[in-house]
Amino acid sequence: MRNIGSDINKSRESSTMCALPSSQPPTKRKEIYKYEAPWTVYSMNWSIRPDKRFRLALGSFVEEYNNKVQIVSLDEETSEFTSKSTFDHPYPTTKIMWIPDSKGVFPDLLATSGDYLRVWRVSSDNDTRLECLLNNNKNSDFCAPLTSFDWNEVDPNLLGTSSIDTTCTIWGLETGQVLGRVNVVSGHVKTQLIAHDKEVYDIAFSRAGGGRDMFASVGADGSVRMFDLRHLEHSTIIYEDPQHHPLLRLGWNKQDPNYLATMAMDSLEVIILDVRVPCTPVARLNNHRACVNGIAWAPHSSCHICTAADDHQALIWDIQSMPRAIEDPILAYTAGGEINQTQWSSTQPDWISICYNNCLEILRV
Repeated sequence: MRNIGSDINKSRESSTMCALPSSQPPTKRKEIYKYEAPWTVYSMNWSIRPDKRFRLALGSFVEEYNNKVQIVSLDEETSEFTSKSTFDHPYPTTKIMWIPDSKGVFPDLLATSGDYLRVWRVSSDNDTRLECLLNNNKNSDFCAPLTSFDWNEVDPNLLGTSSIDTTCTIWGLETGQVLGRVNVVSGHVKTQLIAHDKEVYDIAFSRAGGGRDMFASVGADGSVRMFDLRHLEHSTIIYEDPQHHPLLRLGWNKQDPNYLATMAMDSLEVIILDVRVPCTPVARLNNHRACVNGIAWAPHSSCHICTAADDHQALIWDIQSMPRAIEDPILAYTAGGEINQTQWSSTQPDWISICYNNCLEILRV
């Protein structure tokens, strides 16, 4: 352990994120686990099923048509990752998510976005097969690539996609009757709306109002817009970038739906917004020294968020002093390369994962 602001020696496998003093006795468990994929890793996410504690899905970034998705699992006894399944994927995945099924009652499904939204089923022997391909552009030979999507945590039969064609689409997913031993998964368009004036880069459901009907999107027009599936005739502009820089990502606070975070293209900061005070950020997290690529709210706390950037840094912030300025992160970690993705495990809130180059690391926080 070191103080905030100093680098962590990457060769020390027992090192951890720089942390505040703890009253807990020291543990002999490893604090960092590392997996090296055979290609550059871009998209990545944690499984949510209770019986798959350390299972993650990784998507390749290869600049050609043929890409890969790999499912890996950490054996806590041996401290080793094993590849459970690898399957082909057209184009790089822009996002990967497992079905938000914390009780294990739904089929073991995985969704990916790219040229289309695809839903995959993982069998008990880790064989993965495509269940359905969701395409709402039936009248054209060309597709409008999907930049991102989100899977509704309250109603796992709802998914929302964002596209470069300025639209967001809300999909309904059906798990059909058992035919023999096979559940048939299919989907249909519940609604499609023009969300922005330019490309839409991200979409995320909010936990407000029951957690099913509210979502927000960000896009190339530099705005954050909020929608209600029950009243789609209008939207609310929560924020507009003063220079109209494209906004690339957004994330809702997992415990307090009044707050969300977003970041602009090539920006060194993450801004925190309060939907009750639109248009004016309530905090700016700006200790990064290069472009921010990822944001992840803590699943168990309303005041902690992780940011990751090209400066090799993953930073965790405590924002509970808002609206006073947030000067410094409370935890810092220096990776071995430019971090392009970070995710916080919803079922194990003391673990986050980051990706850089061809590496996945999971870090105890």
